[in-house]
Amino acid sequence: MGLSQLLNPQSPHHSPYARPTATLPANGHATPSPAFTDYPSLVIRNVHLPFDSDDPTLADPLYNVYCVGGRVDSVELATTNGNSQGSRHSTPPHHPEYQARDRQGVHAELDAQGRGILLPALCHAHIHLDKCFLLDQCDELVTGHFAEALRVTAKAKSTFPHNRDDLYDRGRKLILQSVECGVTTMRAHVEVDEAVHFACVDTGLRLQKLFRDICHVQIAVFAQDPLFASPMDDRPGLNYVLLQSAVHRPGVEAVGSAPYVEPTIAHAKRNIDLVLDLALEAGLHVDFYLDYNLEPGAEPLVWYVLDRLRERIQHGRWRPGTHVAIGHATRLTLFSQEEWARLRAALVEERLPVTLVGLPPSDLYMMGRHMESAPRSTLNVPKLAEEHGIRVAMAVNNVENAFTPQGPVDPLGLCPLGVAIFQAGTKKDCRALLESVTLTARLAVEGAHKGAPPPSITPARGMRADFVLLHENDTLHGAALNPSFSRTTIRRGQVVARRVAQTWILPQKTPSPDPPYRASPV
Repeated sequence: MGLSQLLNPQSPHHSPYARPTATLPANGHATPSPAFTDYPSLVIRNVHLPFDSDDPTLADPLYNVYCVGGRVDSVELATTNGNSQGSRHSTPPHHPEYQARDRQGVHAELDAQGRGILLPALCHAHIHLDKCFLLDQCDELVTGHFAEALRVTAKAKSTFPHNRDDLYDRGRKLILQSVECGVTTMRAHVEVDEAVHFACVDTGLRLQKLFRDICHVQIAVFAQDPLFASPMDDRPGLNYVLLQSAVHRPGVEAVGSAPYVEPTIAHAKRNIDLVLDLALEAGLHVDFYLDYNLEPGAEPLVWYVLDRLRERIQHGRWRPGTHVAIGHATRLTLFSQEEWARLRAALVEERLPVTLVGLPPSDLYMMGRHMESAPRSTLNVPKLAEEHGIRVAMAVNNVENAFTPQGPVDPLGLCPLGVAIFQAGTKKDCRALLESVTLTARLAVEGAHKGAPPPSITPARGMRADFVLLHENDTLHGAALNPSFSRTTIRRGQVVARRVAQTWILPQKTPSPDPPYRASPV
């Protein structure tokens, strides 16, 4: 997007300085427009913006972004030089000033004071709401292997129905920390099975309601355990019956499963068909944990998902607007160029509604344990974007549990991790990494909608006013390499969270003059 396009919206009659106006009826008293009365309005001043181009004439200036009715109304140039209001390395850092312009806080202003870059809000494309912060309730890890993680987590899960306050508190902590990081949308997986029944779903829906004004908590009911109890079973068991009931709970927006846990490959394919049927029946998005291995001889089930989805779309058995996310997919890292070309044809050219979601913290921790040299066993976001035009999301997945004992809740923290593991530190690479936890992550969760503005990392008129302001980063490149801890989170044009680092250092006395140098006697 060029500067002229940014400052001149599509309508030839729209001024970038235009605001919703008040009308004067016959009595002479001003009546605010609906945009003022129904939604908050926010002006974000003196901020840097990210651009698709590396042109410094775009990135260096400061901008004002006007938000009305939960969307961007206009963008205007604030100054000609982004560095005119202070050094990028000033100490202490300048933090944005937030002021409400009326007593109700409906009209507000956020002044970045010439520091900070405004990015699209972060999105958890895949995170577990019920299994977070669970490590201290699990048996001690001995091997760290996946089978051990399943076993110790299953034991801890057995207490969930009897300890719902803990389930609620851990989920609440996850959402709070996420919003402070800049997350305004998340796909929150909650498990349904014989052990927990609906305890996790009920808790997730309570939290969804609690946080509805500051974060969209999209509840995905999920079967981690097999739908078929044994290789001899023709019919799915109780886990499927429970999942079948859960998808109809009001507030549930997605359904998922882990086909790789089924006893046979045939059962795994049945699992996929059953979940796709549930999604059609209830009008939900789909989330598969798929191809979670590094075995060259293992059949990649992604082809089965694509074939079944294509067939359903052709026969009118797929609801427009619903989307499929495929998480992990580590087996795809072994793909040949021909296989990637085939996948590109399905996702990019045919435009099947599917998004791959890499889960680096879990993938790197779990995969390749049987190999002498552990590989980079997670989807290479920058390379797939550059070589094949395939947009891949990245997500945190687990926080402090046996599947992923390490790492913070912050999706933005995946970007510097990606720079290292993918050896991808160019500006173009960093843009792909940032998009993977913002725009592409949101696509994986919400799908594409007809008539919506095209996704862009640069604010433009009509776009959803969900942002994260990084106080101490001025460039897109810097935001990916070393993300600012201090941030402001904006959802629907309203400031909903602010995180600022508090620091202290012992004051240093003025040093005494050094004594004259004297050579030591020999």
